[in-house]
Amino acid sequence: MKKQLSKIGIIGLGPIGETLAVHFNEAGCEVAITDLDREKLSLIRSHGIELCGKVEKKSYFKHVYNSISELMEHDFDLLISAVKAYHVDTILDELDKSGKKDLYLLSAQNGIDIRKKYVNHFSDSKIFRMVVNFAGNLQAPNVVNINFFNPPNFVGSIDDSQKEMAQWIAETLTSVNLETRMADSFIIADKIWEKTILNAALSPLCAISRLTMKEAMSHPDTLEIVEQILYEAVEVAKAEEIKLPENFVKLCIRYLMAAGNHMPSLAVDLINNKETEIDYMNGKIVEYGRKHYIRTPLNLTFTNLVNAIGHKNGVNNYKKKDTFRFE
Repeated sequence: MKKQLSKIGIIGLGPIGETLAVHFNEAGCEVAITDLDREKLSLIRSHGIELCGKVEKKSYFKHVYNSISELMEHDFDLLISAVKAYHVDTILDELDKSGKKDLYLLSAQNGIDIRKKYVNHFSDSKIFRMVVNFAGNLQAPNVVNINFFNPPNFVGSIDDSQKEMAQWIAETLTSVNLETRMADSFIIADKIWEKTILNAALSPLCAISRLTMKEAMSHPDTLEIVEQILYEAVEVAKAEEIKLPENFVKLCIRYLMAAGNHMPSLAVDLINNKETEIDYMNGKIVEYGRKHYIRTPLNLTFTNLVNAIGHKNGVNNYKKKDTFRFE
């Protein structure tokens, strides 16, 4: 697959989608993009996408589509899903309507078990998973402030059958200074849990307390809560035979101590009365805890509180969950 002939489609233009779009575009790929936000698409058509903060770049795009159905009329080698986890079912419905089944699909999303949403629509050999280790907030609909990038990102084929394609994705992004490594499916699973545990430790706490990440990590009372969430999650991960680094909790605390004075994505969503990804973060830790008869009271508390606040705000965060319950 030659770089100059490679065509990338991206659904979802939040911080992750916009960042990937800019970098694939810089790498010489033909990038086609879409999002539900028409104002955002209009700004991108006229002013491009700008990255600032830890990464400073700007790109303009020729192929900007108003809908998934329009995007699917475009030919591409790889389709990237960069929407929030709770939007996956909606985009899968749209992809089914397009009739295109022979696609490579890269999930660039946070949360545990996202892969399971795609397997009934794509064969395992066509699905890739990316663990993103950068984060940012939208300063404007078409401007991403990259708060941090802790390289590398990781990408892999979920059944390890497409290592050459995964390696191409990694090399293409690395070639434009978004360092990414190809990894096998077992390492990807470990990295997904690592990233989710980090997000689960701080995101719902900030969402409910309205403290920034830096503020939450600076106060001994909230720091103690973060530590206990981490210990619960690590116990569950070990029961799932996830391989975590040695001294993982201490490494997490060190990592989170360096967090900036801003709100994580989940907190921004809750504050703005939007649906959150809590069920794919702390909620999954609770779910797998029940599977192994491990109690996770803090993760359960934050999951239910975030969902209850969302419900009060008119957001339907309640879903039927397949969980194991204590007898």
